[in-house]
Amino acid sequence: MHITERFLSYVSFDTQSAEDTGKTPSTDKQWNLARHLRQELIDLGLEDVELDEMGYLYATLPGNSAKPVPTIGFIAHMDTSPDCSGKDVKPRIVRHYDGRDLVLNEDLGIVSKIQTFPELLDHVGEDLIVTDGTTLLGADDKAGIAEIVQAMDYLLHHPEIEHGPVRIAFNPDEEIGLGAHHFDVEKFGCLWAYTMDGGELGEIEYENFNAAAAKIDITGVSVHPGYAKGKMVNAIQMAARLAASLPTHETPEHTQDYEGFYHLLSMEGNVEHARLSLIIRDHDRNRFEARKQFVRDAAAWLNAQAGRPIAAVTLTDQYYNMREKVEPMPHIVETVKEAMLALGITPKVKAIRGGTDGAQLSFKGLPCPNIFAGGLNFHGPHEFLPVPSLEKASALVVKIIELTARKA
Repeated sequence: MHITERFLSYVSFDTQSAEDTGKTPSTDKQWNLARHLRQELIDLGLEDVELDEMGYLYATLPGNSAKPVPTIGFIAHMDTSPDCSGKDVKPRIVRHYDGRDLVLNEDLGIVSKIQTFPELLDHVGEDLIVTDGTTLLGADDKAGIAEIVQAMDYLLHHPEIEHGPVRIAFNPDEEIGLGAHHFDVEKFGCLWAYTMDGGELGEIEYENFNAAAAKIDITGVSVHPGYAKGKMVNAIQMAARLAASLPTHETPEHTQDYEGFYHLLSMEGNVEHARLSLIIRDHDRNRFEARKQFVRDAAAWLNAQAGRPIAAVTLTDQYYNMREKVEPMPHIVETVKEAMLALGITPKVKAIRGGTDGAQLSFKGLPCPNIFAGGLNFHGPHEFLPVPSLEKASALVVKIIELTARKA
């Protein structure tokens, strides 16, 4: 099976995860892809194929080397983002992209314009997999799954390539920050691993945001508006006041590179009760802690304005910067760079402006840099996947495995 066909089969599954369902996987529909993949891995001939009660799928490619080779792992996630529908994805392949604005849906007037998405120009002449403009595509991270499975298939059919044992895993709920929570690092049994969950061709990432979620509950007092003076506390107005106190230009739409931010996700309520939900991000640990304190101070300021405690903050750390766990093992990044150069890919080391399961796994004892999966403009209808990037990412998995054995 060609990797494109494999990828297209995966995006036919709706695997959108969901916040606050209180179960793992967070949505039952993720099981459909998990069971499909389990059977596919068994049919390929992988060993130790196991789908556990939490929806985590593990499998082993046995080593064929006569010498001891470290067991390494490759990981991707099955869910797609809650930000955009992944139901009834209708992908199509644009052959030999010509460099012009890309019409996704003529009837609805949905167009990926070069002015807005200039990264399209880096892929002129390539075949691109796109959506019909009504859903996301799901390359994040079904491209990663396809690349890993294709690499396993290739190695099984090319026993002349010497390699050590390889473990693979596909997990649910990465998009809601829970992908690594039930990942069994001990059972996985690797010294290190790689997530295939990055973006553009050539990306290697071993730095990411420190991340926290904040929920601020505001309790108001409802009184008839005609007699409210000195009595009413309008919770939704107080929530708006707190939201306005966040730094105006420290938001996702105004920041880049190593700049952190506050991101207001939702604000809802009425006179009696309101809730704000936001996320906090920063690569630097000290600035990260300062940002969390800023939110606490903003709530304290609101309480002072009201003359009594009306705002309660719940802060939850989600993940930390994996750099401190990966840097002591520089060879795991150097092997990726060497493999890329061998395949004619220019390595692009960059910091993730987000998170990945690899960050949490690194702090669970499994150092886990992130490698490109090839897609761009994730989490929305303008997502696209260049086929050459998909193919090269899979070839890279094979080359990393090969080099790991050669260096053992």
